[in-house]
Amino acid sequence: MEYFDSVVIGAGQAGPSLAVALAGRGRRVALIEGDLLGGTCVNDGCTPTKTLRKSARVAHLARRAAEFGVATGEVTVDFAAAMDRMRDAVRESREGLARWLASTEGLEVIEGWASFEGRDTHGFVVVVAGRRLCAPRVHLNTGARATVPPIDGVDEVTILDNSGLLALTECPRHLLIIGGSYIGLEFGQMFRRLGASVTILDRSERLASKEDDDVSECVTRLMRDEGIELVLGADIRELGEAADGPWVRLADGREFSGSHVLMATGREPDTGRLRLDRVGVETDARGYIVTDGRLNTNVPGITALGDVNGRGAFTHTSYHDHEILLAAIDEAADLHQWADAGRRPMTYALYIDPPLARVGLSMRQARGLAEEGRAVLSASLPMSGFSRAKEEGETEGLVRVIVDGSSEAILGATVFGFGGDEVIAVLSNFMATGASYRIMRQALPVHPTVAEMLPTLLGKLEPLAPEDRAD
Repeated sequence: MEYFDSVVIGAGQAGPSLAVALAGRGRRVALIEGDLLGGTCVNDGCTPTKTLRKSARVAHLARRAAEFGVATGEVTVDFAAAMDRMRDAVRESREGLARWLASTEGLEVIEGWASFEGRDTHGFVVVVAGRRLCAPRVHLNTGARATVPPIDGVDEVTILDNSGLLALTECPRHLLIIGGSYIGLEFGQMFRRLGASVTILDRSERLASKEDDDVSECVTRLMRDEGIELVLGADIRELGEAADGPWVRLADGREFSGSHVLMATGREPDTGRLRLDRVGVETDARGYIVTDGRLNTNVPGITALGDVNGRGAFTHTSYHDHEILLAAIDEAADLHQWADAGRRPMTYALYIDPPLARVGLSMRQARGLAEEGRAVLSASLPMSGFSRAKEEGETEGLVRVIVDGSSEAILGATVFGFGGDEVIAVLSNFMATGASYRIMRQALPVHPTVAEMLPTLLGKLEPLAPEDRAD
C-alpha cells in the first residue's frame, strides 16, 4: 500500500490545477489519468476545435474578400495542413501540461484507469496500474464522453464522435450530423467551410433549442445561408451503410446519405470504471455524481469536479470547481461565487461564427419570472446597430440583457454576434459583483467596440409587458 494525502482521479481541467495547488500546500498528491493529460478540452475539445475553427474562418473570409475590396483567386483548403496545424496545437498544449506537472514537487502522475477498492483505516483505497493507493481525500475529475442513442443499425455503421472526426486525414465528401445543438452546429459550420457538404438532422423543430426563439431563428438562417442542409423535426429510425457511405432513414421514409456520420446527441458522465458502489458514492438518474455546492459527495472525503458532477460541461466550470474547493480548504470562501457552485450563473459560448454567448437567464426564463409576479426588465439591440459590427462587416445577431427590477442586478444576457464570446465576459464578470446595472451604465467604454454599447443598451431597459410574458 502507498499512502498519499490526496488522490486526484482525472487530469482534465480541474484535476491538474487542483493537484498542483494541493502539492504546493505541502501535501503528497497522486494525479491519475487513464487516457491523455488535459482531458477533453486539450485533446478533442476546445484546443483542437478552436484551432481548426480559425482555419475555417480564414477560408470563409477569403471567400468574402471582394466585399472588402480585396481580390483573390479561387479559394481552396489544404485539409491535411489545417489538421496538422490543429494537431501541433494539441501536442504543444499537452506537452506543456506534462512539463508543468513533472516539475511540481510532491506530485506524482500515474498513468492508468483507476477504481475504488474500498477503505482501510487510513482512508480510501484506489487501485491503478497494479498499484494500491490510499488517501483520506479523493477528488474525481473523470469528465464525460459522447453518447450513442439506441437507433436501429447504429452498431453496424462507422459512427464518428468529436474525437473520431478530428482524427480524419481527408475532408468528408458529405458529413451527416445527427444532433443540432452545440457540438453539431460547431462542427457543421466548420466542416462546411473546410469544403464538405453538410446535412444536420435534429429531432427538435429548431436548432439550439435551449436558446430563445429569435436567437434560434438567427442561428438557423446563418446555417442555411452557408449552404448547410437542415432537417428539423427528424425522427430517425434507422442507420445503415452502403458501398459509398452511411445513410439515415427517418420515420416518414425520407433517406439521407453521405460519406461520414457524426453523432452529436449529447454526453454522459464517465464514471463506469470508478466502481463508486464500493465506497457508496451517490449518483443521479443520469449517472452524474451528486454534490453539494462545495462539491462534496455524500461520502465525506470524496469530491467531484467538472463535467462528472453535472454542474456544467465546460472547461471554465471545471476550473472554477477547483477554485471553489481550494477556497473551502483554505477557509477563504466568501459570500460570492466561491462559496457555493449553485450561486454562479451559467455562462458559455457556442463557437459558431459569429459566436453565440450567454450568461444566466434567457428571455424565456425571464418571462417565467414575470408570470410569477417578479419585476423583470429587459432590453435588446440588433448587432446591425453596433458601429464596430458594421465596420467589420459582421452584422448578424443581437445583444440582450435581463435585469431584476427590484435589486437592479443583472440576471442574464445573450450576445450573438461579432466578439460575443469576449463581450459576455464583461457581463458575467460584472454579475459576479452583484452590483446594480446602473454602475455599468455609468462606465466609460472604449470606442469602437461591441462592448461600448452595453451602457446604451442598459439605458433602454423596460419592464416586460404583459404581451411579452406569453409564450
